[in-house]
Parts: sequence; structure tokens; C-alpha cells
Amino acid sequence: MNESRIARRVSSRVALTASAAALVLAISACGGSSSDKGSPTSTTAGTKLSAATLNGSGATFPQAFYETTIAKFQTVQPDVTVTYAGGGSGKGQTDLAAGLVDWAGSDSTVKPEDAAKFKTPFLYFPTVAAPITVSFNLSGVKSLRLTPDAVAGIFGGAVSKWNDPLITATNKGVTLPATDIVVVHRADGSGTTANFTKYLTKAAPTSWTLGTDKVVNWPAGQQAGNGNAGVAQIIESTQGSIGYVDFSDADFAGLKSAAIKNKDGKFVAASLSGASAAVAGATLNADLTYDPLDAQGATSYAITAPTYMLISTTYGDTAKGNAVKGFVKYVLTDGQDLAGYSGFARLPAKILSAAIAQLKMVKVG
Repeated sequence: MNESRIARRVSSRVALTASAAALVLAISACGGSSSDKGSPTSTTAGTKLSAATLNGSGATFPQAFYETTIAKFQTVQPDVTVTYAGGGSGKGQTDLAAGLVDWAGSDSTVKPEDAAKFKTPFLYFPTVAAPITVSFNLSGVKSLRLTPDAVAGIFGGAVSKWNDPLITATNKGVTLPATDIVVVHRADGSGTTANFTKYLTKAAPTSWTLGTDKVVNWPAGQQAGNGNAGVAQIIESTQGSIGYVDFSDADFAGLKSAAIKNKDGKFVAASLSGASAAVAGATLNADLTYDPLDAQGATSYAITAPTYMLISTTYGDTAKGNAVKGFVKYVLTDGQDLAGYSGFARLPAKILSAAIAQLKMVKVG
């Protein structure tokens, strides 16, 4: 069975109905992705959970993975209904803070001043990782190599033509036109934006002057799309464009993406293996956040982003609280085998084990 076609169909942003569940069963029939021998084993499937509905919202970066995992989870826990609406990391954080959802997806950490607004304290649970691609649409150009300074110049407005010396210097033999670059960024509060701009502050500190956040003050004249899928759609339909898009949505749209010069001086294309290499060397913080951006390693993809589920520390509704814990554990165990099909890299055992252990801190009832 064609695994790429399955992944693209799963990431099509349709409602998770019985047809979606059937699709994930088809994935299972093809055989799971190679597993980390040190990964924890799930017991969720063998523990029947009481009826509950879990609503989530947030980052579009991991949405394909969550949709896939939700569909499979509901085949083993049919009494639990899980939903996930995108909207961006900022929306997920705001919704969870206000108690409007039971869990949130976020690629960025919560600012201290925003954490104070949460009705209930929360915990970070890392789930998967993936490249943020620098995708482009340029007729006649099949491949592109970009340095951090070139990427910073393009998105910061200093590099406005495709034949700028910062681009041509690393693309010998490639004919680049003297036409305007159409830059595309996110319109919504985005963890993808936060990670992309965080990468630029680390890798091109002199060239990048716009700072890092879920929303930044982009130069005038750029185009903006809602969600990763929205940015991908603009790039796909706009000649001469370039933008930052998660690996899953870039693959779904069939976009070309640039190889980025990493910290070791190697030009590495966006790939799941490159993301895994970046994550492998990252330091896990006490709150289970970590930073794989601009990681060392010859095979590391430079713009690799983490993503998290934000979970409250207390759930007064026993059925809901147990369902949340059961779903999170499923994501961290059996769900990891679905990561590759959706365009994401599974996490190493050391991170997964720490996240599972942290579930003990979530109080129910």
C-alpha cells in the first residue's frame, strides 16, 4: 500500500468520521513504521475508558498527526470522543486558559505573563517533531540551497530578488531570475512562526532583526495565510513565492523546499530523518520542553520544531480526566507508530518515558 498517499489523505483536514477510522485501519494493515526498541509499550488499548468527550484546539503544525491518532484511538476506545480544531498555537493556549477546551496543541511555550491567565495550571507533553520547510514555487528551479543569512534576508525584506547574491552564491549552475520574491507568512498567532523566527534569531543573529514570537511585524508587501495549509496553498498557486510550511502540509501540496545550511555547515533538505537527528541531541528541560532548532550534527535538519499537548494538572470530571490521561498515553505509545505516516518524526525513548511518567502529576476527580 502507498504510505505517502495514505498520509496525504489523512492530512486533508476532513472531519474524523467512520471513513477516517477505516483509513487508519488500512494503515495498520500495511504494518506500523519502524519502532524505537526503547519506546514504552501502551496499555491504553486494554483499559476500557468510560464515556467522555475531549475537545482540543491549537497548532496546525501537528494537526495531521493528531487527526490520524485520534481516529485510531477511537477504534480501541469507542466510548471516548476526541476532537481537534486548528486555529494556531495562540488559539489553543487561549482556549485552554479560558477552560474552553480540555487539551491544546502548541508548538511554542506559553509566555510567563500568559501562563498567569490559566484557570488551572498546565503541563507540557512533547508528542512528535517535524521540519519546518522553506518551500518555494519558482519555474524551472527544482532545488535550492539557502544559508541562514539568506533565509533571514528573504523573510526580513533585505533580499527581494531571486538573483540576489546571497542566493546565487550557494546555487551555482542554477538559473535564478531577476524577479521579485513573493514572501508568504502566517496570518494567525502561530507556533510555527515562533519556531521559525526563533531559529533565525539563533542561526542568523546579525541578519535577523524582527525578533521571535507567534506573531511578528513582517515587512509590508508580503502575503499571509491562515494555518500551515493556508500558507502552502498560496505558495502552490503563486509563481515566485516562498514561505515557511510544516513538512506534512508541504508534502500534501507537493511543494519543493530548500536545503538549509545547518550548524555543521552542511546543506540538509527537510526530512524526517533530519528531524530525528536534530531531536536526538536536544536537551530535555525539567518541564519537558526542548529545543532542536539549529542543532549540531552533520545530518540534522536546521529548522526542526517540537510540538506539545498542553494538559491541565486537574480534572474535576473523573471520566474526562481519565480519558485525557488515556489519550495522552496513547499518543506517547501506540500513536508514535503513526507519526511517519502523517509526516512527523517519532520522539526518542528518553523523552517519551519522561512524558509518560509526568502523567502521574495530572489529578483526576
